[in-house]
Amino acid sequence: MMLKQLEIVKQRFIDIENQLQDMTIVSDHRKLRELSQARSELEPVVKAYEVQKNLLQQLSEAEQILADKSSDSELKKMAEAEIGPLKIEIESGDALLKRLLIPKDPNDHKNVILEIRAGTGGEEAALFASELYRMYLRFAEQKGFKTRTLDVSEAEAGGFKEVVLEIEGKGAYSMFRFESGVHRVQRVPKTETQGRVHTSAATVAVMPEAEDVDIKIEDKDLRIDTFCSGGKGGQSVNTTYSAVRLTHIPTNTVVSCQDERSQIKNMAKAMTVLRSRLLQKAMDDQNQANAALRKSQVGSGDRSEKIRTYNFPQSRVSDHRVNVTIHSLDKFMQGDLDVILEPLRAQYEADRLQASELTGN
Repeated sequence: MMLKQLEIVKQRFIDIENQLQDMTIVSDHRKLRELSQARSELEPVVKAYEVQKNLLQQLSEAEQILADKSSDSELKKMAEAEIGPLKIEIESGDALLKRLLIPKDPNDHKNVILEIRAGTGGEEAALFASELYRMYLRFAEQKGFKTRTLDVSEAEAGGFKEVVLEIEGKGAYSMFRFESGVHRVQRVPKTETQGRVHTSAATVAVMPEAEDVDIKIEDKDLRIDTFCSGGKGGQSVNTTYSAVRLTHIPTNTVVSCQDERSQIKNMAKAMTVLRSRLLQKAMDDQNQANAALRKSQVGSGDRSEKIRTYNFPQSRVSDHRVNVTIHSLDKFMQGDLDVILEPLRAQYEADRLQASELTGN
């Protein structure tokens, strides 16, 4: 079964290579981008398949030498010595090919819109939301991604009631997808005089950034309101109508942006977030098994609906999805997330591989 899939992939790769030589394709930027993306996804599979075929050929030749009665003893010894390592390499290659053949999420390569909101816990939740924001900025920087803050709603006592961040770079969604959910924090707030540990929460939603070709928004379906920005920002704040609120009438999806002094820039940022929210809704509608994905990612913000717990007194981080606990909270908050993201990615790949094998895809 896998051999048939690999031959289909190889032929598809060859077809794409031929199409990329066609000058009519080169002049069609959208088609060129689609084919280039498909080629980059198929190339690792084809290369691994060629390596595997070469290893199988070497194993076959070594076994033929052993079976050939006319082969001299020295040659048979060499062949016998090669067979063990070759079988190990082939077994490893089979595992790699199975992983590479797992159906890819078409959004994996996309940029990310990441929303963080303070949940249960009042001022402490807002402070924790701002710390998660900085943690993701550091992690994105370590991975070579570009970041841009699209909107911020500051809390009166510090921290964020809500912050929306764009993370740009190839594979950003595949890297951040596991952060969706409720993040619970346990620590002694600065305002606590009795030294008691309090529990608060912040919610994180991760959405693939939609492109124009993903989501089309008709002018008749859009209501645009402008208003004066609030918060910090200099003399233009509260005096010019630079802030923008967009309402997608069919879905009653509302997005506002006031981070820039320019109304045009705020409009562009708000449209980016609106498209991404509508794309997420379309994804939810298409997949009934994961209906209302964004809502289930975030939950209500209640402490009990958590994917991860950050315990500051014990310097401990626990991810409840893969039962992984680390005791280096400071490093984790500095952006060292791979220690938990790697087990999550491994579990994700294992689940998709199992589903692929059950369906025969």
